[in-house]
Amino acid sequence: MAARSTAPEKRPGFFSQIRTLFTFTRKAYPWLPWLLIGIMILATGLGVAIGFLLPPVALWSIILWAITGVMLGILASLMTMTRLSTSAMYKQIDGMPGAAGHVLSTSLGRKWQSSEMPVGVNPKTQEAVYRAVGRGGVVIVGEGARGRLTRLVNDERSKAQRVAAGVPVTVLYVGHGADEVPIAKLASTIKALPTKIDRATMAAVIKRLESVSQSLASLPIPKGIDPTKARAPRPR
Repeated sequence: MAARSTAPEKRPGFFSQIRTLFTFTRKAYPWLPWLLIGIMILATGLGVAIGFLLPPVALWSIILWAITGVMLGILASLMTMTRLSTSAMYKQIDGMPGAAGHVLSTSLGRKWQSSEMPVGVNPKTQEAVYRAVGRGGVVIVGEGARGRLTRLVNDERSKAQRVAAGVPVTVLYVGHGADEVPIAKLASTIKALPTKIDRATMAAVIKRLESVSQSLASLPIPKGIDPTKARAPRPR
């Protein structure tokens, strides 16, 4: 019987991650290479222009400013590609079952706690309800046909209001209709909610909600989001 390898898994290098990020983003935005080239030319040209404008005008000064422009161009290109990759990720998962859970579990930051698993689900139609708890209170997110979400959302809202009296409960629906939040703006909408409770209250609300939440282990969870494929790769 072969012995198991104890060597740690090799993580992709920086340039490998950049290449993966570029490939992922270019699939959604084919014009990405031209944009990055334009950024590099503009930044380098700006550096050279500064070298000519600032005295003393000398070859070494122009070269140094040109190098500075190249470095700024690389930084601007990476920042642009990262932002576009996030947008590409949202375009890829928009409308897919489980998209809301993926966003809630990866994009809310430390001030909010949520899970990729829904707290309520319709096994037949795959409508699902997710919950996030943070300094802004309790947020209930409905994913699917709004008409079929009414009962699930009302159940979760009643549960939150029962165990966390006085804590604001906000209901959001993911979609592109009236009074709905696009998946790309879900995280920013939740994080923009004003602070209403302190950390101690937040922790207490989480424990109370977990104690009354129904276990969904035996229910068919909406499938369609593979976090390892949907998440835009980022350079480290």
